[in-house]
Amino acid sequence: MSFASDDSSPTGSLPSSPSTSATSLTDDLNGYRAPLNGEAPEPSIDGTSVGGGEGGIRAESVDEITDDDKKLALSLKSQANTHFSSSRYREALDLYTASLNKNPFDPIVWSNRAAVRLKLEEYGLGVADSSRAIELDDRAVKAYYRRALANLAILKPKAAIVDLKKVISLDPKNAAAKLQLDATQKLVRRLAFEAAIAGKEEEPPSVTIQKQLDDGASPIPSDYDGPRLDDDARPTPAFVDDMVAHFKAGKLLPKRIVWQILLGAYNVLKEEETLVDVPIPEGQTVDVIGDVHGQFYDFMHLLSLTGTPSPTHTLVFDGDLVDRGSWSVEILLTVFCYKWLYPRSVFINRGNHETSDMNRVYGYEGESTKKYGPQTFKLSEEIFTALPLATLITASEPPRVDASPNPPNPTLHKGVKRFFVVHGGLFSKDDVTLDDVRAIPRMKIKQPGQEGLMCEMLWTDPQDAPGRGPSKRGVGLGFGPDITRAWTEKNEVTAVVRAHEVRQGGYSVEHGGLLITVFSAPNYVDQVGNLAAFARIDSSGEIKFTTFEAQPHPSHIRPMMYAGGLGAGM
Repeated sequence: MSFASDDSSPTGSLPSSPSTSATSLTDDLNGYRAPLNGEAPEPSIDGTSVGGGEGGIRAESVDEITDDDKKLALSLKSQANTHFSSSRYREALDLYTASLNKNPFDPIVWSNRAAVRLKLEEYGLGVADSSRAIELDDRAVKAYYRRALANLAILKPKAAIVDLKKVISLDPKNAAAKLQLDATQKLVRRLAFEAAIAGKEEEPPSVTIQKQLDDGASPIPSDYDGPRLDDDARPTPAFVDDMVAHFKAGKLLPKRIVWQILLGAYNVLKEEETLVDVPIPEGQTVDVIGDVHGQFYDFMHLLSLTGTPSPTHTLVFDGDLVDRGSWSVEILLTVFCYKWLYPRSVFINRGNHETSDMNRVYGYEGESTKKYGPQTFKLSEEIFTALPLATLITASEPPRVDASPNPPNPTLHKGVKRFFVVHGGLFSKDDVTLDDVRAIPRMKIKQPGQEGLMCEMLWTDPQDAPGRGPSKRGVGLGFGPDITRAWTEKNEVTAVVRAHEVRQGGYSVEHGGLLITVFSAPNYVDQVGNLAAFARIDSSGEIKFTTFEAQPHPSHIRPMMYAGGLGAGM
């Protein structure tokens, strides 16, 4: 089944109090039901961003809907379908919502809006919209399929299996559902097996592979004509340039060199703190880069704009280097080479896609295994646990008087600006400090799980409503502008800089200037049509943004091609 929606279309506010726990927020979302009627104010977990009906009140019964309302609802649905087909997902979302405000009893519109939710990675809301469509039509095949994909995306494969079986029972010839069911069942069996052996003591992959290298394993083939790295040497800038040219020619490195690079970076990363302090020396700048997601050709264009790192030019990568795009390994090796070469000029935060569960679903495991074998993926898993969770960038000079006042009256620390750079966002509790972040034993915890500080740092998203609310993704939570203001003031942070979400213009400044989102993968997964951006912070704490467009790449290599059937169409 494609992601096309039905009808030739596209494939109540719930803020919680500031003291709400992460667990209760997850429970709230699991019990959330997209409203058929009643108030749907903006902003709301329902996603309503346009007024509907009279004063935003939805009809309580079909009998209340006039013929004119039905006609307008169908027109809005048609307009939404057109926007979806053109990858204008936010516009489509608004119009589907407007259609539901006129006629909330059309299961096709609920299902179509679920398709938009998946494109926007609002998987928790995708489950809710699909469920509402199924309540209205228990034979809504596409709604079951979309709910399965949404549950798979938030790592609930058993729930996905139930819906995929339902799809096949309703549509026995549905080849896509059969493929997805087979892949998902294999994933469940594999997860069960790995859980069963998890308690057994095993030698870390880094130790095993280092021994193999020391013993001369994986020698470089005699016919290899690419860049070489001496066993006892760090990469040079020339080596990195040659390696990138090698990748652009569609070639792979010998496994031995790949392992050398991964181990070299790991030996640096594991010595860093969970919260890394990055000062900006006078006259220098720091560039903050958001998600790049395996889009290698866009990534190299990005580096042509930022400039490559050097002892006087610092880059901070804010997570999600891998998954979705099909050159994740090439990006990882490039960034890790630079990290090994310039350990005090390159910093890498962990994203929610530098995690084992996400790598299994979104392609990095399949890609790294296909290109360099299963040991390479296992080594990557270990290295990802060593990635710091956040970076604290601190200016060395006071703010300039002629600087743009954003945020107005900025919070300073000892007279200078500083920025908390994290992949996802803030926390379920008000009292979290920078020292609490520093104290997270990231390498002991290893994986972020579904709750706790590490999970929240990798998964949470901002919301317009005050307080905290359920996550539209189904993992983490939403935090409002009051939460951001209180936390930044408490910790003497000028602003939070994060990634994690597509912004159509490449970046956004939110929460009164206290929260900045930067997304660095243009035309995300070859579909979204967004610009990308990076943020440059100078030594006085002034931020400037540079946006850029997607670059051509080999057309025969598509996003998610290494996902092995998992998440097809997501």
